[in-house]
Amino acid sequence: MNPYAYRTAGFAVKALSNLSRANIRTYGEEEIPKGAVIFAVNHFTRMETFFIPYYIHRLTRMTIWALADDTLFVGGLGNFLDRLGAVSTKNPHRDQLIVKSLLTGEASWIIFPEGLMVKSKKIFEKKGEKKGEFMIASPDGNHPPHTGTATLALRTEFYRARLRRMRDIFPEEAERLMTLFQIKEMAPVLDHETYIVPVNLTYYPIRARENMLSRMAELFVGDLSGRMLEEIMTEGSMLLSGVDVDMRFGKPIRVAPYLKSEAIQADIDSPVTIDFDDTISSITMMRKTAHRIMERYMSAIYQLTTVNHDHIFASLLKYIPENKIDEHEFRQKAFLAATMCLECMDFHRHDSLMRNQISLLTDDRHDKLNNFIKLAIDKKVIRKEGNTIIIDSDFCEASDFHRVRIDNPVVVSANEIEPLALLQEQLRNVALEHRLRVKYKIKEYLIKKARFDFEKEYANFAIEGESKDREVGAPFFIRGTEKEIGVVLIHGYMAAPLEVRALAEYLGERGYRIYAPRLKGHGTSPEALAMSAYMEWVESVEEGYVIMNEVCRKVVVGGFSTGAGLALDLASRVNHLAGLFAISPPLKLQDFSARFVPAVNLWNKLMGKFNVGAAKKEFVENHPENPHINYMRNPISGIIELDRLMDQIEPKLIMIQVPALVVQSYGDPVVSPEGALKIFKKLGTKEKEYLMVNYERHGIINGEHAERVFRAVGDFLDRLKTTPSQQS
Repeated sequence: MNPYAYRTAGFAVKALSNLSRANIRTYGEEEIPKGAVIFAVNHFTRMETFFIPYYIHRLTRMTIWALADDTLFVGGLGNFLDRLGAVSTKNPHRDQLIVKSLLTGEASWIIFPEGLMVKSKKIFEKKGEKKGEFMIASPDGNHPPHTGTATLALRTEFYRARLRRMRDIFPEEAERLMTLFQIKEMAPVLDHETYIVPVNLTYYPIRARENMLSRMAELFVGDLSGRMLEEIMTEGSMLLSGVDVDMRFGKPIRVAPYLKSEAIQADIDSPVTIDFDDTISSITMMRKTAHRIMERYMSAIYQLTTVNHDHIFASLLKYIPENKIDEHEFRQKAFLAATMCLECMDFHRHDSLMRNQISLLTDDRHDKLNNFIKLAIDKKVIRKEGNTIIIDSDFCEASDFHRVRIDNPVVVSANEIEPLALLQEQLRNVALEHRLRVKYKIKEYLIKKARFDFEKEYANFAIEGESKDREVGAPFFIRGTEKEIGVVLIHGYMAAPLEVRALAEYLGERGYRIYAPRLKGHGTSPEALAMSAYMEWVESVEEGYVIMNEVCRKVVVGGFSTGAGLALDLASRVNHLAGLFAISPPLKLQDFSARFVPAVNLWNKLMGKFNVGAAKKEFVENHPENPHINYMRNPISGIIELDRLMDQIEPKLIMIQVPALVVQSYGDPVVSPEGALKIFKKLGTKEKEYLMVNYERHGIINGEHAERVFRAVGDFLDRLKTTPSQQS
């Protein structure tokens, strides 16, 4: 291999990768050993032949060559692949070249043991005599994975061991082998050993569509075969749309221990000449051993799959009984699968599954489920009748192999995680679970999660002598007798659920069920708040909403101060609320600390730039009305997050269409009364009320005259009892 040509081809691949928007993330690269390595990689796209050697080389600085499909070696593309270090699967000298380069350390190799691109991701037999075995789907019928990777690794290590032995007992044979494999020095060969490293590539999302590459190909090449057009559409979409490609390296498999059988050792020690293609007496044992190794690395490859939302949604569709389900129930089951199923199992998860999944049950603001449902409808896997999802696809039905990525990416996603048997069992159980049981599990999970999150944060951040007692910060539930309406009651910034306790108990006495969530970073210490983002506060509120939605027919959301702002945010996004109330809602803060934030933030940035960490001002002093509840120090980062929350609320007020009550004190020293009135005027609903009280304080839900505000909220809830729920 010409090193200059190899580097030149590598620069070309680098240039192409820079044009791509594909996001290739690598995991487990620390597992890659030194020595002779064969990377056994699953195969889904043509681009892997070009890009994966480049990325592994960039990680390891090793020279990486690849075994590539013979059909690629035509014209200029074939010349490019030659320079890139790719060898055709039909090259008559390929095996000897691979063994030679592994022995000498000239190159490590990428081999695709599936034998071809598995476009359908169907690699697991689920019925018949071969149930539970790896069987690769192909246009010519199913076949087991190839054992070539294992065979080449075994042959390499066989000759390494034989060189070591012949050096001592048959020097002439050792010299002949060195000549055969063009080995200049024996010591470096004997200092290394051969490994197989399983590698999994998972693409998310898989969305094939016409793109710039397919249009250019049709323009310059003319009529394309269906196969070529499908490949350009699928892979062009991935390159241009920013698909995530997770490349995971598994634990290396040492090959040397597999040569310990007496039959193989006898051939290694045999004092006769053995040429590369000679049949050895232990050939049957070598083949059986290669099959065992193949089963091991294939299992490892598929266990490294990065589970994503599409996998979960597609698999649930496959297992849903009676081929129909209410969309809200499907969302509940998707949430249950994306949280409880994966949290207790040792699977690799896509980044988006590592975050809070609560939005699946509110507005799906990340469009994970919405986009999947649109895709499934477009591909005629499902159709919708009102709020009911009708499943039209038979997931066992064969699709055209070369068009399956375009025609049925939903089935491709379901196929990909079939080898994950434990996950399949859990997903099947969730799909078959009764809807009432699902509701109960979600409620119990979220209640326990809220308490666990608080206890964990309190244990990690509470400061002796500064943090309040646990009862101040813990979320709480008041079980009133009224089942019609439940209330999510949200506390304010730097406060804790105790801030809304008096109002909650008043409403509980009037029969209402109340849940007061704890906003992330609150009720523990200012340091915890300093590490929290406003979107985590939003998620705390959403979890509270889902809890109440599972136990009451109607849900009203309300809050005080920042809690009121969060209530407005939720009401602008969730369609099934019965109403909302906002007490002292912020739109413009008037306290000195908030006005001073830009200056303090600029100062911190300057100090960070000049590496003067000790001069940073991370907290400002706070003088709260309720020092037994509120923090006495206000983190600058927390105020910045508060500003971000308020900035995004105002444009969404017009979207609020549920009955609303706004309560504001005319003498509020913290929240501008003009801002509260502006909020009231911008609300999209026609059913809205504004109550102005004249108290000289911000905290009007505690202390003197708080009963006036309580009665206003209670009367508002009473009126909602006879108001039909707002539906989308």
